[in-house]
Amino acid sequence: MSDTRTVVGQKNFNQWPIENSTRLPAISGVVLAVLLYPFVLTQFHRAVGSGAEIPTGYEVISGVFWLAAAFACPALCLLCAIRLAAGQIVTTTARRALRLAYFGVTAPTAYTFLGVVLYMSGSPISDKWVWSAAWLLLAAWTAAAPKGVILPQHRASRMPDGLRIAHAVAATIISVYVLFHIVNHLLGLLGPEAHTAMMKLGRGVYRARLVQPFLVALFLFQVGSGLALAWRWSGGTAPPFRVFQVASGLYLSIFILGHMNSVFIFARTYLKIDTGWAFATGAPTGLIHDSWNIRLLPHYWLGVFFVLSHLASGLRVVLSAHGLAEMAAARVWTAGLVVSALIATGIIAGMCGIRI
Repeated sequence: MSDTRTVVGQKNFNQWPIENSTRLPAISGVVLAVLLYPFVLTQFHRAVGSGAEIPTGYEVISGVFWLAAAFACPALCLLCAIRLAAGQIVTTTARRALRLAYFGVTAPTAYTFLGVVLYMSGSPISDKWVWSAAWLLLAAWTAAAPKGVILPQHRASRMPDGLRIAHAVAATIISVYVLFHIVNHLLGLLGPEAHTAMMKLGRGVYRARLVQPFLVALFLFQVGSGLALAWRWSGGTAPPFRVFQVASGLYLSIFILGHMNSVFIFARTYLKIDTGWAFATGAPTGLIHDSWNIRLLPHYWLGVFFVLSHLASGLRVVLSAHGLAEMAAARVWTAGLVVSALIATGIIAGMCGIRI
């Protein structure tokens, strides 16, 4: 037997059924929610149709219900991760179940990433069925974890401080570009012309010969370092704030990779088109009334929400480390979440055609 694992003693073995009975409903909910996610989006499209006719009251209510159900998927996974992380993570099954819940939060961006890849590959199999097969395999991997095994005490502090510091420094630099990008998209509320005018100004800087490769390298470093940090922090007990920080970071890692794939490979190389307002909003059909594009709505909204709230989470850590009272730091963080949600909603509203 490895020195990092020991066979469960009789006392712990007697506690196993209790631990297992509280975990199974949570992880079953995660798997079910993620499996249903693509089909919920399909139901939304059926409710709203192509937009050729004015929707009836029933169609509006039905559309709101199914869209809320789509957002409920990552929310449910996040709540399950919080619940699981609140208990003792002492077995391989418990750790795999917790990490599966974390990964479930990424469903909207992971499903979008998968759809783009399958489209470019010319796959004859619907992305819904590929998605379902992949998640059933992940569920089987979780269920197949060795039973009767206790893991060593999880210590997230083993992660080198240098990596966390480098991740934070890179995030500070990237945030300049991210905040410009977000303000640029908020201008969509004024119309595509305002968005395009500001985008042209920005491209003169971030698409410069030396700046763009530097930004790409920074983002790839953030993905790599973020995944390493998320793997370490996702393996054990954690408070709700830490769970949110890990889940949002994991979502952003996949979002960044998917966004780079969509921009550099799918748009510029595969389609050979510009990645302007029309590309982002799924023109000419738009985000709402297209059966494929509708997946972009939760993908984008959560992308904006998580990038801002992840920065707010990092700010909370910094404020706490510099002596700010925990309650005050929590209030700053909560305010950050609210502002992040409002900004994400404003951006999506603009992308869906609402103007001010």
